[in-house]
Amino acid sequence: MLLKKIANHELFRGSAIYLLASAMNAAIPLLLLPVLTRYLSPAEYGEVAMFLVWVSLIGALCGLSVHGAANRKYFDIDENADELAKYIFMCFSILMVSSLIMLGIVVILGPYLSKMLNISYVWLIIGVPVAALGFINKLRLGQWQVSKQAARYGVHQVSQSLANVSLTLFFVVVLYLGASGRILAISSTFFVFAIISILTLFKDRLIKFAWRPDMAKEALNFGVPLIPHIVGMFLLNTVDRVVITSELGLDQAGIYMVAIQLSMAAGIILDAVNKSFVPWLYERLKRNEINEKLMIVKATYAYYCLLGFGAFLGFIVAGDVLLLIVGRDYSDAANLIGWVILAKAFHGGYLMVTNYLFYSKNTGVLSTITIFCGLLNVALLFVLIGYAGLIGAAWAYCISKFVQWIVTWLVASRMVSMPWFKIFAIQK
Repeated sequence: MLLKKIANHELFRGSAIYLLASAMNAAIPLLLLPVLTRYLSPAEYGEVAMFLVWVSLIGALCGLSVHGAANRKYFDIDENADELAKYIFMCFSILMVSSLIMLGIVVILGPYLSKMLNISYVWLIIGVPVAALGFINKLRLGQWQVSKQAARYGVHQVSQSLANVSLTLFFVVVLYLGASGRILAISSTFFVFAIISILTLFKDRLIKFAWRPDMAKEALNFGVPLIPHIVGMFLLNTVDRVVITSELGLDQAGIYMVAIQLSMAAGIILDAVNKSFVPWLYERLKRNEINEKLMIVKATYAYYCLLGFGAFLGFIVAGDVLLLIVGRDYSDAANLIGWVILAKAFHGGYLMVTNYLFYSKNTGVLSTITIFCGLLNVALLFVLIGYAGLIGAAWAYCISKFVQWIVTWLVASRMVSMPWFKIFAIQK
């Protein structure tokens, strides 16, 4: 009876769909990993990693993070789809203007950036439209998420991964294009699925041409304070590849990226749980009932226990799993994977509490936290890489993610009243 009740619960159903889609989404790149590690040298894998670093960085500036504003707007419109469609159009307008500005800057500064990041000038330029296409895809997925259309979200996500893998196999294995083939596959996939995203937004009547400067201002007020947050996330989650390349070489960055790639399976699952959790959480925070808040806290603590167990398993078995998947050239990644998975567990804890800052629209304080933790990560990277080599980067990542989780939790408890520390007293 209890199992049936749990199975029919809206949060469980949504999570199950997201988890199924995410499991498939994680499995597809993992199946590709043994191929890439045998067709790409560590240095070539490092080149691909640096392209993804660049897209991640420039993605913070293309669109100015207003896709998140469109997700939050959904809960304010009271089913007025026409207003949401106008709002999304203004988000697209912001994307176009900001992306063109960024493209001009990259064309001018490209030669310098190319030397710093160890990727070609051409790929730097291509990275700008790729980042803009990624914004469109995030906006589309976000609207499916907030409207609880988990199945459509999952189909789109898995289809994109399948297309990415298929094109990678064609360009890398069939045409022997090496790192360029992998980058070309990523770029082509982003283009195709951005087109699909736009078409489905029009089909769902979620884009309406209307010039609304007030909406643009509202979206920018939400998104712009998040830019430091996203830059901080870059410093926290991605800059390690830049530092490793600078300090240890492109081949070591490739080995590190393999460990990160394998841990992404855990990261995607954590993200899937959070995607289902967000609309469920926001609805209950809006009702502001103490019994529901107590239930949320209990569920969060139970989830933290699960994360701890998963991190423990990461140290026990993940290294052996990695060695089975990759070739001898990447065997050093086995020493890193346990620490990287522990960092992912800390990130899972962070995701559970950062939602309160988004709900309260305190994106500015979130940016402060993330910038602080990102700068901490950079400082730790230089110190620990110098002390312990490549594994020092994994240690820096772990420490920084732990600090981010705890600090965000403490701040969130002040922004949204929750019985975090009174739960046992309430039970009495």
